[in-house]
Amino acid sequence: MMYSSRRKPVLYFKDERSFLSRKCTVWKLFGLCMVFVFGSLLWVQLTCTGDMSQTAGYSHLPQQPCPIDKQSSHVDDPSWGPHKMALIVPFRERFEELLVFVPYMHAFLNKKKIRHKIFIINQVDHFRFNRASLINVGFMESGNDTDYIAMHDVDLLPQNEDLNYGFPVDGPFHVASPELHPLYHYKTYVGGILLLTKKHYLACNGMSNRFWGWGRENDEFFRRLKAANLELFRPTGITTGTKTFRHIHDPAWRKRDQKRIAAQKQEQFKVDPEGGLSNLRYKVESRKEVSISGAPCTVINTFVECDLNQTPWCQFS
Repeated sequence: MMYSSRRKPVLYFKDERSFLSRKCTVWKLFGLCMVFVFGSLLWVQLTCTGDMSQTAGYSHLPQQPCPIDKQSSHVDDPSWGPHKMALIVPFRERFEELLVFVPYMHAFLNKKKIRHKIFIINQVDHFRFNRASLINVGFMESGNDTDYIAMHDVDLLPQNEDLNYGFPVDGPFHVASPELHPLYHYKTYVGGILLLTKKHYLACNGMSNRFWGWGRENDEFFRRLKAANLELFRPTGITTGTKTFRHIHDPAWRKRDQKRIAAQKQEQFKVDPEGGLSNLRYKVESRKEVSISGAPCTVINTFVECDLNQTPWCQFS
């Protein structure tokens, strides 16, 4: 019997298994790396525009502007004017608000051509929060290159570009006036955002250091303005009403310290005729220049001292 030497044809089928099941090669690793890089860039872009705020759990916060190099202050541009503002922010632990506030205010003030430096006065001691003392510290640490201050809450963002943040030459200028503030509407209210020249702040001896916890320090400061014969000015021609500002504080997330301890309930309504810059006692732990989304600010970590004989309510026990 004879057999043919020619073999029968054999069909070879291409392996149709998925990409991930094949053996790892350099090109596959390169492709996966490129996918990761593009995904990271997309995440950064969404975060910068604020689209990620809901996934982060802060859907109540406004969109955060992206850093733009052109937003930086033009030192030699005369259209920016000769004055420079020290924006003083009394602060403790509210970092989610700070991350929004600094880039937002930097962009807002640059658009209005306001020369400025942002000072975050961070209270790091174990006493209760003292907003007035921290503003005093900010005034003392703001340097000689600024000639007026803005006492500014970290949770209040201006939404109307017609608001004036310029040099308050005629007298203290209350930007967050009662008819515009989203929460506080009584006539003697001077909190939220208040502009003063350094000369006027010195004339008031700053703010009283007796107010520990939340509230009342602004009411006492209103009396200081009157005692110094300073006329208070407020915005005119603003038609946006209580939507002029956005209040980003979440009371459920960050409760205010409204407790009244020992004689604090009675003392909180009294005028402090001698206290202020003259009896301020504090220590700067550190001073750091930082950038938040491209916006520069100075963080001053501060220990505020308390005289337990004078204000025992500076601590809870």
